[in-house]
Amino acid sequence: MRVQLVLRFCSQPARLSCKDSIIPSLECKQHSFRNNNVPISGIASSQRGASTLVLALFVVAVLVTAVVGLVFGHKLGYQRGLHSMETEAKQAIIDSTEATQALEDLRLSNKIATNQAATAKQELAISLANLKELRESQQELAVENKQVSQLNELYSDVIREKGGMPLQVLGAKISPLPENAFEYGFDIGMLSSDGQAKRLRPVLTLLNNDDLVEVPLDPAYHMIEGIVRIRGRFVMPSGFRPLQAKLTLQAGGQKVEQLYDWKLGDSVDNMLPSLLDLPEVDESPIVP
Repeated sequence: MRVQLVLRFCSQPARLSCKDSIIPSLECKQHSFRNNNVPISGIASSQRGASTLVLALFVVAVLVTAVVGLVFGHKLGYQRGLHSMETEAKQAIIDSTEATQALEDLRLSNKIATNQAATAKQELAISLANLKELRESQQELAVENKQVSQLNELYSDVIREKGGMPLQVLGAKISPLPENAFEYGFDIGMLSSDGQAKRLRPVLTLLNNDDLVEVPLDPAYHMIEGIVRIRGRFVMPSGFRPLQAKLTLQAGGQKVEQLYDWKLGDSVDNMLPSLLDLPEVDESPIVP
């Protein structure tokens, strides 16, 4: 019984002591909480200030970055725009220079064309004047030819009435040419009493002391009624030196032989080097 009492006695104080210990601890905690309220609010306020500062710094950084970007973009755009304007100005100067040069060329071409047109007008006027003179000369020549033809017919009629004109040589010539060639020409006249054209056969023969060479004539025959002009060229055989030339004519039952000494006369100056450079055979009448 004593033991139990002791235990009970002891238990109550222990409880009391526990309560007493709990209350002070609670008070201590409350006191510590009360004491800790001030540092927590300070930390919060300091955190809020730091956040505001960071936000302000961020905004400032963004603004600075934007301003720098704007300045850099403006500078870059200005430089590009300036470069573009300089390029356009240079191109405009080049275009203006080219346009000025083209205008000068056009003016020069216009001046040349004007001069050419004036020259063409003058040449046209001269050509028209020459053409007019040529037509007038042609008309005069045609009139003269008609007059000569009329006179020839009159003479022919008179000659026929008197028995005609016998076969004869009116003119003859042989001229030297390049490459050992020669040009011959004979004017033959004949007018029969019946007024009909006769067939003429000419033969040209070159003679020396020992040999003779017959020159082929082209054409070999002619129709003669008045005057016939025989013209042509031949090449002298190599090594042959003629002394005489004989022309034999046969027409209308008449035969004529004409013998000529081989005289070439003086040497020809400035003779052309080739037969290809020679003009056509001269058809003009042979002057005795």
